[in-house]
Amino acid sequence: MSSDRTDVLATNTAFYRAFEKKDIEAMSKVWSQGTGSLCIHPGRDVIKGWREISSSWEAIFKNTQYLEIEPEIIASELRDTLAYVVVLEKVLQVSKGRRIEAESIATNTFELMAGSWYLVHHHGSPLMG
Repeated sequence: MSSDRTDVLATNTAFYRAFEKKDIEAMSKVWSQGTGSLCIHPGRDVIKGWREISSSWEAIFKNTQYLEIEPEIIASELRDTLAYVVVLEKVLQVSKGRRIEAESIATNTFELMAGSWYLVHHHGSPLMG
C-alpha cells in the first residue's frame, strides 16, 4: 500500500474517531478549513464551508448523549491529489433518551494540501429497509 493511500485511510479513521468521540477540535484537524468544503448529513441539505460545517457537527455532538460508529470501507481510490473512501457506517446513537440504530453509506473525499490529506467532502445517505 502506498504511503499516500495509508495517509488517506488514516485521515478517514481520524474523521470517524473524532465523530464518535464528539470531538470538534479533532474534527477541525481532519477537515479542510476552506470555503469550498461540502458536507451532506443523511437526509439534510448541503452545507458549504468549514464554519457552517463545524456548526453542524457541534449541533450533532450537543444533541447526542452517546455515539458508536462502526465504519466498514467498501471502496477507496486515489488519483494524484484527490482520493475518496466509500464507507458503510453502522451507527448507534442515543439522543434525547432514545436509542437509534441506523446504517448509512458515506463518501468521503480527501484532497492533498501542503503535504497532508484533508476531508473536503462528506456525503452520508441513509440505507433504507
